[in-house]
Amino acid sequence: MRLEFAGISKQFGEQQALREVTLSVPEFQSLAIIGPSGGGKTTLLRIIAGLETPETGRLSIDDQPLDFSEASLLSHRRSIGTVFQAYNLFPHLTARENVLLPLLKVHNLPETEAQEIVESLFERFQLAPHADRRPAELSGGQQQRVAIVRAIAIKPRFLIFDEPTSALDPEMTAEVLDFIAELRTEGRELIIVTHNMGFARQVSDHCLFIAEGRVLEQGRSGELFSRPQSALLVNFLAKVLRY
Repeated sequence: MRLEFAGISKQFGEQQALREVTLSVPEFQSLAIIGPSGGGKTTLLRIIAGLETPETGRLSIDDQPLDFSEASLLSHRRSIGTVFQAYNLFPHLTARENVLLPLLKVHNLPETEAQEIVESLFERFQLAPHADRRPAELSGGQQQRVAIVRAIAIKPRFLIFDEPTSALDPEMTAEVLDFIAELRTEGRELIIVTHNMGFARQVSDHCLFIAEGRVLEQGRSGELFSRPQSALLVNFLAKVLRY
């Protein structure tokens, strides 16, 4: 997978979230986006996902320019799987129904086919015992795994994760990170915003460091973490890896 940004800027009120981001990200399977809070990570991720529109600039994914018209963005959103930190499960539906609903209502699959997809995924990822439980009856880790399965069920071009473990305790965090690492092992293409530096280094083959609305450094993950070049990245890693 390849990404190319040309002059991407985004502002929210008085806050300049992204400032003329211009770079080419070479071929990768798993991309980690790291940086301090408020630096622009999630904004860049949401633009890739088609959930935000930049004021200026262009984005190409695998050499295909992304059309920021609403009709094109709707089609783009339907083609990728997005997993948020807050799970975004419907509380009145069971785990099975949460995964089934978008297949039926958004992707218009026949009910029999949609049911088969859901049952297969729940069996494969050890969620079958929890299929008839509502979100409130599941642990945070189980809820996030259901959200990931919902994203996989649509057979997306790639998967996007926005801080998928930020609301979880350490044990549940490990459970979800193992799940994401398994998806990478399967060959799925991933883009992940995370504060977990050990996970970012282990699961990604390429990494972007964003601060102050700019991509200040990018590179193969092992090299970027072991030999940071910019002072801001050196200081950032020193802080987050201190304990």
